[in-house]
Amino acid sequence: MRVAFVHDWLVTYAGAERVLEQMLFVYPEASVYTLVDFLPKNSRSFLGNSPVHTSFLQKLPFARRKYRSYLPLMPLAVEQFDLSDYDLVISSSHAVAKGVLTGPDQVHICMCYSPIRYAWDLQHQYLRESGITRGIKSMLARGLLHYVRIWDTRTASGVDYFISISNFIARRVRKTYGRNSTVIYPPVDTDAFLLNSNTRDDFYITCSRMVPYKRIDLIVDAFSRLMPEKKLIVVGDGPEFPKIKGLAGPNIMLLGKAPFSELVEYLGRAKGFIFAAEEDFGIAPLEAQSCGTPVIAYGKGGALETVIGIESDQPTGFFFYEQSAEALAQAITGFEKSIEKITAENCRRNALRFSILRFRREFQKFASNLFREGCS
Repeated sequence: MRVAFVHDWLVTYAGAERVLEQMLFVYPEASVYTLVDFLPKNSRSFLGNSPVHTSFLQKLPFARRKYRSYLPLMPLAVEQFDLSDYDLVISSSHAVAKGVLTGPDQVHICMCYSPIRYAWDLQHQYLRESGITRGIKSMLARGLLHYVRIWDTRTASGVDYFISISNFIARRVRKTYGRNSTVIYPPVDTDAFLLNSNTRDDFYITCSRMVPYKRIDLIVDAFSRLMPEKKLIVVGDGPEFPKIKGLAGPNIMLLGKAPFSELVEYLGRAKGFIFAAEEDFGIAPLEAQSCGTPVIAYGKGGALETVIGIESDQPTGFFFYEQSAEALAQAITGFEKSIEKITAENCRRNALRFSILRFRREFQKFASNLFREGCS
């Protein structure tokens, strides 16, 4: 069986690349196709020996830093990949990868992290955050996103089978494309985030790339303004770092991009992990639970599937249901009153449901069965 993976772009080793890494473990001889490949040398080992093929976008001016600006050309670029030599095509898609062209004798499985967020239900949020809600730029952006939606809907018919990374995304796939999908949760490296059963230190932690939808500003504001007596450690960097630094009070320690060993140490010692984003899945809360650390999470999106609320028999965290500093502060008060109900062992046990081995087993079984079915 000849297998090809189509990945949106290779510029960093993040959540989608972790999933691609494990899919390549199942099919190590597969080829990889991607719009652009600017991965640093020290981040390429997960690709193994797989050859990487790029599109014409790779050679366009300023593509390394401005590849997202070529969104109008991405549908055309992904359709130029010639995959006619492959039996099984697996698109690893949160943007345009699923739009690759395949034939009737090929099986196309889409590992869908989400339909294109900024073209569908998050369009208005994207335009606000980009500062283009009015004027000619806004009109052009809205016209482009309208075109992308038409293309995105049309190309969904070229996918034989959808995999969604959560039930939350499965609902989005159903609403966007009118297609059912099978849920296979992404892999969590529970062997790297080991259980710490020792007494917890008196601080909270959050870890994220600092971009608007992660709502690190909300977390920092809550601790600075409403809970100055509580200590918070923030791990991560990104374009919002200056803003976050301006909000941080003396009770908040900003570590930036900390070494992995330091992150694991802090996760294992923290009283709780704070998570305020509406995520498609969200690996960070599971990495915290893998260390035995409870999670205080915004109760929407993927967190509802990865964190077990305080009302359950074996809880692993506490939810708040409004993205506001006040709601988070109230949740932390409730969490501290109920903390005896949450054990490190239950947190670890919950995280193990999302292990790497589990993902490999489910993905291989799904792909193999559907390939045989598609060829029969």
